[in-house]
Amino acid sequence: MNTFDQAATTTFEPPTTLDASSLDAPSLDAPSLDAPSLDTPSPAVDPTISILGVEVTNTTERQAIDLIEAMIRHDDGRPRSLFFVNAHTLNLAAADRRYRDVLNTADHVFADGTGVRWAARLQGVRMQDNVNGTDLTPELFRSTAGRGYSYFLLGATEATIGRAARYASQTFTGWTLVGSHHGYLDHPELTTEVIRQINEARPDVLLVGMGNPLQERWIRRHRHRLDVPVCLAVGGLFTYWAGELRRSPRWLRRCGWEWLGILLQQPHKARRYLLGNPRFLIRALCDAWKARRRRRLYSNTRTTPADRWHTVSTHPAGF
Repeated sequence: MNTFDQAATTTFEPPTTLDASSLDAPSLDAPSLDAPSLDTPSPAVDPTISILGVEVTNTTERQAIDLIEAMIRHDDGRPRSLFFVNAHTLNLAAADRRYRDVLNTADHVFADGTGVRWAARLQGVRMQDNVNGTDLTPELFRSTAGRGYSYFLLGATEATIGRAARYASQTFTGWTLVGSHHGYLDHPELTTEVIRQINEARPDVLLVGMGNPLQERWIRRHRHRLDVPVCLAVGGLFTYWAGELRRSPRWLRRCGWEWLGILLQQPHKARRYLLGNPRFLIRALCDAWKARRRRRLYSNTRTTPADRWHTVSTHPAGF
């Protein structure tokens, strides 16, 4: 996440050691009494807004979690894909039409960070929440603990995913970790083998953390081969869980400057933040101007010459 990727609120603070547990959840042996019924209808679909050509769902974190659980409980055999876009992701999408098309194939794309909210405000839309994978995933695991759900981790290096898996299994005891694998799938044979492992494990949620744009493209390319209700593209989440990257202080995140904390730890991302953020702002301003122009043109086409004559003739000047 960058300046425009910051989390307004957070429910998850990565520990400095892997054996720390910040989230306590019920045991799988004692299912939660408030678990929704199988007959519970799916949550209503929230409206979307187009930002740099990507359709972003305007929803809250709580509603997104309810949506994910509904997808799990009402699995129809079609894997659902959920992506998160921040300023950097949208910059990539603006420069690459094919990647933009991949993002728009998702069932839902959530707004991650201040920049996306600013871009929406320029179009006159207030985003309901900052919905990012770093905060949503732990909150999903915590709020739905003890209901028999499971997950699989895919991404990062072999060492990183191993540490992330140990942290996750120790922390999110209300969900079952059924497998993990690194994300360097360089050969079709290895990809086929990993998909076989995933399908045999039958997780309810597959977390894919390969970074943009690789993770979204991987999910799009192989979704039809996966026997998984929900696929989440979670970016750098595993580096946090592995203890390799620390979240910026909460006050810095609230100010919208989380990118500064990340930059201090990962200076190789300077170009992304120092050049990418201003570039995104310029693109957002142009996008908002085009959106307003489209609305004016649409409004004009809906007003016929007879309508305009009637308006003038029935409301003469001075009355």
